[in-house]
Amino acid sequence: MTEAVVNPGKGKQKKGIFARIMLFFRQVIGELKKVVTPTRSELVNYFFVVLGFVVVVIAIVTALDFVFGQGSILLFTRQVEQ
Repeated sequence: MTEAVVNPGKGKQKKGIFARIMLFFRQVIGELKKVVTPTRSELVNYFFVVLGFVVVVIAIVTALDFVFGQGSILLFTRQVEQ
């Protein structure tokens, strides 16, 4: 390996703040060019997958809330003896 690969900072002068900002934006633009927008059918499919997942999570949270609510009512209420 070359010494530049092993020690990339050695022998180089640190870039200025504006050069680093410009490098950042160039890299962001380069990454955004790689983005592929989904087709309409893929978008509809993703929508229904997310919607189904949200409905399942809501059902689980509702069931747990009901179970723990009933459990706390039974635990913290006292039966009055007659």
